[in-house]
Order: sequence, then structure tokens, then C-alpha cells
Amino acid sequence: MTGTIFNIQRFSINDGPGIRTTVFLKGCPLRCRWCHNPESISEEKEIVLRGERCIRCGACLEVCMNRAVHWEGDSIVTEREHCVRCGKCIEVCRTEARSFAGREVTTEFVLDEVLKDVVFYDQSGGGVTFSGGEPFLQHEFLISMLQGCKDRNIHTAVDTSGFTSPDILQQASTYTDLFLYDIKILDSVKHENFTGVPPELIHQNLRKLAEWGMKIIVRVPLIPGLNDDIDAIRAIGKFVASMRIINEIHILPYHTAGISKYDRLGVKYIMGDVQALPRERLERFAEELLNFAQNVEVEKS
Repeated sequence: MTGTIFNIQRFSINDGPGIRTTVFLKGCPLRCRWCHNPESISEEKEIVLRGERCIRCGACLEVCMNRAVHWEGDSIVTEREHCVRCGKCIEVCRTEARSFAGREVTTEFVLDEVLKDVVFYDQSGGGVTFSGGEPFLQHEFLISMLQGCKDRNIHTAVDTSGFTSPDILQQASTYTDLFLYDIKILDSVKHENFTGVPPELIHQNLRKLAEWGMKIIVRVPLIPGLNDDIDAIRAIGKFVASMRIINEIHILPYHTAGISKYDRLGVKYIMGDVQALPRERLERFAEELLNFAQNVEVEKS
């Protein structure tokens, strides 16, 4: 089985219990305005440009057969609409100013990488987390890796938006120890406006996971203009509490750490200059959620 990933991150401590390896799968059906991993959205591999590393040697111009790379004054410009992503310019770039976001790998490759850290999982109660993008967009690849981990007695977690079919979700649940499940807002209009998809399927799938008795941590990305008011947070708390099996909620603070990635991909960041919420407001929302769940924490941004 093969699939496309864009990163394998070791020693993760915010993606489930213990020390974990997080495998990031490429592709997402949502278009969240605040996404801090824009390289995760497209299913295709993409050219990443780091202009600050470019020494303007011109090697990339010489190998580009489509004339997508050319001089503009003293700068080298890449016209992405003409780029066929052949990778020749990446091969000759000595300063790594050019790279690919995304590579095709096999299940066996991922499992080999995961097994390198098994001693840390055993010592810390950690394991492997599959994230994205939306990992269920490559559900066959995801399930093959989950099954491989379970065959090796490695704890598994899936970080998901929940936007997938119930049948796929049920297949994956057989091999998943923990779901890190995003709930953004209950209001359908706001949800679709900020993410590009309606929330009903997401909310229905969370109920199904609870009915199946799965271990779930609900994660709430706290986004200015979307859900940064007490009524929206209270509604989420009531919704989660209605599924009695869920007793843990994490708040994910909005941050701007990923803005530079948009520049490197040649994509506009549509949240503009929206600033992160102050810590005291995050703590106030956490206090409200304690009325609905036993364990509430604000994760580090």
C-alpha cells in the first residue's frame, strides 16, 4: 500500500499520551481559514520556495524545461501555473531553497520509521499518531498503517476532523486506540463559512464513535471570529457532555506560526492580521468547559 505524506515528526508530546511519532498525511477536504499546515491541503506534491535561502546561482533556470523559472530583475521568479513539478530544479538547488511538500511512501516505509522509536513509546506510554491534512482522505493507506501498528502492539491515535463516511470510520476504529477529534462550532452557517463544509456529518460521526465505546479527546481550535465567545463554547460543552463517554476536551489556541508557509507555497493567508487570543481568555473558556467535562486543558500553541 502506498500513500502521500508530508512529514514524520518524532518526539511529539501534543498529539496524544506519552512520546509519540506523528505521521502527517497529505490532503484535506476542509478549507479552514486558519489552517497552520497549508502544505497539507492539496493531495498533490507541491513546490516549496524559501526565498531567503536562494543565492541566485541560476542553476534552476538552466534545468527548467517549461520556462517556469526566469529572471525578473535581480530575482528568480517561479510561475507555478507553468510548473509541472518534475523536481529537476530541486535536485540542482544547493541551498535547499526549493523542496517538495509531499512524497509517496509505502506502509512498510512508515512502519520502519515508527519502529525506530518504539523504546520511547514503551517508556512513556506513547505511540503513533496519524494526522494531516485529514488522514481519512487516504483511508486505505491509513488503515493499512493502523493495522501494521496494532500488529506490533504500538498504541495508535488518529487526529481527525471527522469528515469521512461512517463506514470508513468504523473500519479504522478496529485498529485505533484514541481519536483526537476536532469540534469547531455547532452553528452550521459559521462552520461552513470558516471551513468550507457543513458540520452535520462531523457531529454525527462523533456520536457514532461514542456509541462504539471509543476513547476520544475532543479538541476545540479556538478561532477569533468563529467560536471565541462563551455561548459557542458552552454549546460545544453541552454537545460533548451529551455523549457521556467523552470526559476530556483540549483547547487549541489560534496562532500565526504557519503564515510563512503560505508565502512559500505562493498562497494568500485569508485570516489577515488576526491576532492570537490572550491567555486569560483561553483560561476563561477552559473554566466554562469544566462544567461539561472532567478534564480540560489548553494546549501549547
